[in-house]
Parts: sequence; structure tokens; C-alpha cells
Amino acid sequence: MRVEKEITGTHVFWGFFASFALIIGVNLALAYSAVTTFPGLEVKNSYTASQHFDDRRTAQEALGWTVRARHADGLLTLSITDADGQPVEVKNLTATLGRATHVYEDTTPEFRFDGQSYFAAAQLGEGNWNIRMTAVADDGTEFQQRIVLIKE
Repeated sequence: MRVEKEITGTHVFWGFFASFALIIGVNLALAYSAVTTFPGLEVKNSYTASQHFDDRRTAQEALGWTVRARHADGLLTLSITDADGQPVEVKNLTATLGRATHVYEDTTPEFRFDGQSYFAAAQLGEGNWNIRMTAVADDGTEFQQRIVLIKE
């Protein structure tokens, strides 16, 4: 013979309590993850940075450079070409290689120019990787770009 159990107010209370506790717990875990992995500010004062944005963009576009990045067999290749498609050797190149969502895997590769492209050794895991680069042209123009890395 089967005994049927009756749902009481206590059962309903604990069901609601467990459901809301689960929802709140997941929200707190996600909020903690978001706060601890936030890479920080891009600029200290966005208003001041915006005042010079158009001038910097115009100077960069005047260079006519195109930048491409790829990664294959542990080698990171960064190709900078001018408007005619010729390789560009810059005065100074700094770059940060990292993921789009956090900074704890960021590295600063040491690039070497071989006459065609810049090369650096880099071991990368799966997923989305970006290069945030700054190159200085011979005339002193600063060229900044964020490049999505193509892994092969």
C-alpha cells in the first residue's frame, strides 16, 4: 500500500529558500569573478584622452600601415606593412599579448625584425588572444592598435 505525503507550508518554505539561495549564490560567484578578473582602466581620464583622439587617429591613418598577427608552432608573427604593401621597420615596438577578458596571462613578447615581419616565441592556450601594440614611426608618430590574434 502506498502512503501519500502532504505538502505543507514548511516544505514550500524550504523549496523557495533553496531556490533563492542557489540563485543568490550563483550571482555572488559571478560578481566575484567579474570583479577579480577586471583588467582595469584604459585611461585615467577619459575626457582628457578624448580631446586628442581625432588628432592621434588622423596621424595614424596618414601612416597607411596595416598590421596582421598570427600564431603557429609556438611562433608569434606580427606583420606591419605600409600603403604600398612593403614591410615597415619601426623605431620602437612594444606589445602586450593576452586574453580579452583578463590580464593574469598577459606577457610582453620580445619581437625581432627579420626584414619582413616581427617574430617572437609564444606558447598560447586555446581561446581568444589579443595583441595590444604601440609602434613608433621614424617621424615620431605613435601607432596604437589592438589586434585579434589568428591561431593556426
